Amino acid sequence: MFQASHIAQTVVRPFGGKGRAEKRRGDFEQEEKTTMTDPKIPVTEDELHAYVDNELPGERRGDVEAWLATHPECAERVRSWREMAELLHARYDQVADEAVPKRLEIERLVRRPRKWIYGAIAATLLAFIGGGGVGWLVRGVNSSPSAIQILTVDALDAHRLYVVEVRHPVEVPGSERAHLQTWLTKRCGWDVRAPELDATGLKLVGGRLLPGPAGPASFLMYESASGERYTLYTSRARTGTAQMRYTAAENSGAMYWSEDDVGYVLSGPSDKDRLDQVARMVYDQTEKKGG
Repeated sequence: MFQASHIAQTVVRPFGGKGRAEKRRGDFEQEEKTTMTDPKIPVTEDELHAYVDNELPGERRGDVEAWLATHPECAERVRSWREMAELLHARYDQVADEAVPKRLEIERLVRRPRKWIYGAIAATLLAFIGGGGVGWLVRGVNSSPSAIQILTVDALDAHRLYVVEVRHPVEVPGSERAHLQTWLTKRCGWDVRAPELDATGLKLVGGRLLPGPAGPASFLMYESASGERYTLYTSRARTGTAQMRYTAAENSGAMYWSEDDVGYVLSGPSDKDRLDQVARMVYDQTEKKGG
């Protein structure tokens, strides 16, 4: 669900005729060129990221390397970013290269009436049933998927989409935990808390706001020292209260449950025992804090 934005275009007619306008444009182009190539100009954060991603213009690369040679703190940050990028590529490249599921192709979603979308979701759920998810099969192929099932599908899709991101996995970083919780609570309408999972070896990367099946959803990401990423997706849905269950799909696993019409889905690697350990800690903290 996207909100349309309107971009106003303004035509500025320079004073002094065409000659002055061309001169100003030439001065700007010269200034821009100097900014990119003058080694005396400090290296920006964006340039460091571009350097790590091999997207930095060649004429600026030598300046950045010279800067790093005399700024050990920046060099250490670049080294850590590269190590993290290598870990993420090694662990998630296979997921990133997977084809977009047919049910999520834009053309299909636009052409297909809404009632058929739910049929497609039901078929998808049956395709990845595993562990505790076997209970879904009992409802039958022709029955409509429940609210918690739809929510779990959305959560797994969001997990696979964002765990492969190196530079922009979240909107608000984990270092701003208080702001993140306040913002998501205000936007979502329930008390959103980012659980403390250090005891399981996971640190908060940050979070973002996502569209859920029936309203906004909070999305929190955690990461282990080895680069494994776990996400906690929470959204209101008419789920009532449901006990914790496990399911797996496309190299990812999830523990899902609900309390008072708020659904929770913890997604990560498909190791059921590990997911259960983390999910229990999330459950204990959200139950005590009420969100």
